[in-house]
Amino acid sequence: MLNYRHLYYFWVVAKEGGFARAAVRLDMAIQTISTQVRELEQVLGHQLLKSAGRTVVLTEAGQAAFARAETIFQLGQAIPDEVRAAAGGGRVRLAVGMSDGLSKLATQTLLAPVLATPGLRLVCHDGEFEPLLADLALHRLDLVLAGQSAPHNPSLRLTSERIAVSPVEWYGPATLVHKAQVDDFPRSLERLPVLLPTGHSALRPALERWLETEGLRPNVAGEFEDSALMAVFAASGMGVFPIGRLGSDGLGHLPGLRGLRRLGTCEGVSEEVHAIRSRRGLQHPLVARLMEGGR
Repeated sequence: MLNYRHLYYFWVVAKEGGFARAAVRLDMAIQTISTQVRELEQVLGHQLLKSAGRTVVLTEAGQAAFARAETIFQLGQAIPDEVRAAAGGGRVRLAVGMSDGLSKLATQTLLAPVLATPGLRLVCHDGEFEPLLADLALHRLDLVLAGQSAPHNPSLRLTSERIAVSPVEWYGPATLVHKAQVDDFPRSLERLPVLLPTGHSALRPALERWLETEGLRPNVAGEFEDSALMAVFAASGMGVFPIGRLGSDGLGHLPGLRGLRRLGTCEGVSEEVHAIRSRRGLQHPLVARLMEGGR
């Protein structure tokens, strides 16, 4: 049987880069830690660490062991929170990752069906697509919402499903959006300052193709990773901006954005939202409810 205490000491040594620093962190004698790591190597039948000057580095076998240990002890660190949540009188924790470039106004609309859940503790993380998928695979997240599906990777064991397709519309402040601009849309985009999502957004390439097809060369006054922030700057008078209808439904509910006016529709362009889950997410009751709402 694998001794998980020995595995833990090995994991700490590898993370700290040496036995001396590991001894300080663990408040143990260096010899004690060294002995127990050697016992782990004997059980596994391979050397896991080798000296490199005043530090130690992982062998190839050690790299494999460390990767598994990393998963094991990261999951272990989540146990106290989950136990407290389970004992807290029906509190339910839902951790959602939101990929850069995805409309945050749209995600609020998608999460709306579970926001009134009694005892809900919602934890939202905003980040780049690949790191969010890694956190999902390590069960740090229950769900990732993104503008693209998860790439095929058997080792991550993720499932991906498109839960929303939303037409894209253009909005702007009353100071810029008048009847003449609306009537002449989309040609009026060449006479107005335009705000666009950055290249992080899965929507950006579709918008650029649409502008090219329409023969438009707008004056781009700003680029934003976050759609809500883009709407705030637009409302201040900086320009007009595109947003999926799923997100535009929430514009009137946010202070400072109620004066935005609809300029026109991006024909043939839509914003997609994909829900990505791990095996753990398949069992989460709130994730299941969100998936049903998306359909």
